[in-house]
Amino acid sequence: MSDFEGVLDAVRERVDPTPDERRALAEAAERLADRAREAIAELPVEADVLQVGSTARGTWVAGDRDIDLFVRFPADLPREQLQEYGLEVGNEVLPAGREEYAEHPYVKGSFEGYDVDLVPCYRLEDATDIQSAVDRTPFHNAYLEQRLSDADAGDVRLFKQFLKGIGAYGSDLRTQGFSGYLTELLVLEYGGFRETLEAIRDWAPPVVLDPEDHAEAEFDDPLVVVDPTDPERNVAAVVSAENVARVQHHAREFLADPDESVFEPTTPEPLSEEAVREHVEARGTTPLAVVFEAPDLVEDQLYPQLYRSRDGLVRGLEIEGFEVLRAATWADDRAVLFAELSVSELPAVERHEGPPVHVGGHAQGFYEKYADGDAAGPFLDGDRYVVEREREVTTAEEFVRDQLGEVALGAHVESIVEAGDYDVLAGDEVAALADGFGTELAEYFEPTV
Repeated sequence: MSDFEGVLDAVRERVDPTPDERRALAEAAERLADRAREAIAELPVEADVLQVGSTARGTWVAGDRDIDLFVRFPADLPREQLQEYGLEVGNEVLPAGREEYAEHPYVKGSFEGYDVDLVPCYRLEDATDIQSAVDRTPFHNAYLEQRLSDADAGDVRLFKQFLKGIGAYGSDLRTQGFSGYLTELLVLEYGGFRETLEAIRDWAPPVVLDPEDHAEAEFDDPLVVVDPTDPERNVAAVVSAENVARVQHHAREFLADPDESVFEPTTPEPLSEEAVREHVEARGTTPLAVVFEAPDLVEDQLYPQLYRSRDGLVRGLEIEGFEVLRAATWADDRAVLFAELSVSELPAVERHEGPPVHVGGHAQGFYEKYADGDAAGPFLDGDRYVVEREREVTTAEEFVRDQLGEVALGAHVESIVEAGDYDVLAGDEVAALADGFGTELAEYFEPTV
């Protein structure tokens, strides 16, 4: 037996659900579906119940305790009634559950120790007729059930665990990684776990896969997997370029030197305040942190705003002439925009170039604007007017304190900044973030692939 197969056999023992585990989940799912059918019988409309997701298709990893039930309503039912009846069924089946909202409300709760999502959708003939994103899911389920063999399902479990181990699994907008459905499609496309890693190792983005040869829509993403049930959709749209590169790196490393440890996620030890100060001193940089109470949003709404705000902060700093080494953003009850600067202080004056002298009115306007001002100049540098004017801010900290509202921020973050409800930490003051963000700081100051 090769080292490669030996490692996979050892991992299979951990990720393959036992027969007892499979039986217990299937029986719980059926009891749950029976309760949903009883609730549906009380409605003035016909509907059916469908189990979907990895536990329905046998691609779930041992230890996962998720059951996804969809209640399918007629396609001509008004959206308001679908929401009303869907919540009625959900609350009847999961009386201790809670209502959450994606494109429309659904109920999330627990049943016999399993985490349950009970989601209303429309019963449609074709995925191109969807009225909301969740309407696609039954089509995904049917497509995969017809094609996934038991061997394929085992390889999907391996690939899922591989992605979990390297931190690239999850289609939420915080992770920007690989969804379960995408994982299944890749294993089907390439024919197995090893074949998938070998293909990924040799990817040259942009990568385009079209399982059903739709060849209709065009996508601008580093990884494109055309949804076999909906040619207008890229299943991999959420996957970041960084996560594509991350999976490539680890595929290459694992194929060259199989190691069971890659399948296990690792979390660094949180840094203490003292350790953060030591990192800051050793690096000789100037870290800045904007800290505020996190907006009351679900993660898929919060993180796009934080990423936009982080990028806006970086652009604003760089436009002013400060040099950003790296930036990050984190959130729990608080949110942090973190930027580390290799150049955080600038001279009191800045060079400002005007147009070439021969550009008539524009050149004359520039000259007259500064001729009687406090700036040095105007003078000529080559054929252009130039002035050296006083810089509005000379330190990055001053810019963040006084002009943060002028950069592109997420809508909720912008409101917080406009209200002045944020704090700025500079230099070794960021060590205070170790209380709450010690792990994130460890990942930042001690980065890995």
